[in-house]
Amino acid sequence: MNIGDKIPEILGIDQFGNQIKSSDFRGRKIVLYSYPKANTSGCTAEACSLQSHKAELEAKGYAIIGVSKDTQTMQLKFAQNNGLEFPLIADTETTLLQSLGCWGEKVACGHKTIGTIRTTYIVNEEGVIERIMGPKEIKTAIHAEQILQL
Repeated sequence: MNIGDKIPEILGIDQFGNQIKSSDFRGRKIVLYSYPKANTSGCTAEACSLQSHKAELEAKGYAIIGVSKDTQTMQLKFAQNNGLEFPLIADTETTLLQSLGCWGEKVACGHKTIGTIRTTYIVNEEGVIERIMGPKEIKTAIHAEQILQL
């Protein structure tokens, strides 16, 4: 997906088994972020940064939604272990990740692999992507601060 594209209506199933739809957030901006794997250092730092600044993001009109290929059980444990109070979509079939364009070839530890490319989509109140932050731009430990400065 590109800037100006509308995100899909059906986003997926979250850690509690709830279906998450973009229309659930109509009238609010969304920080929709993809991360490679729950409970890893970088992904935990990013999620905790967003959680720590959740009130500030909400005050600016943002809802936070995370997505990875992890199972619903893994997403639930990740949320519980880190006090995450926002939906984490369990995209085990990579449907949303592929549709967003953040599933593909990447280099990890010097090896080419296929997986989730860390990306953040800033979505406006109508569900349209306004900004895309790629893996080279995202600093996981201060990611929320980066978004708040936009």
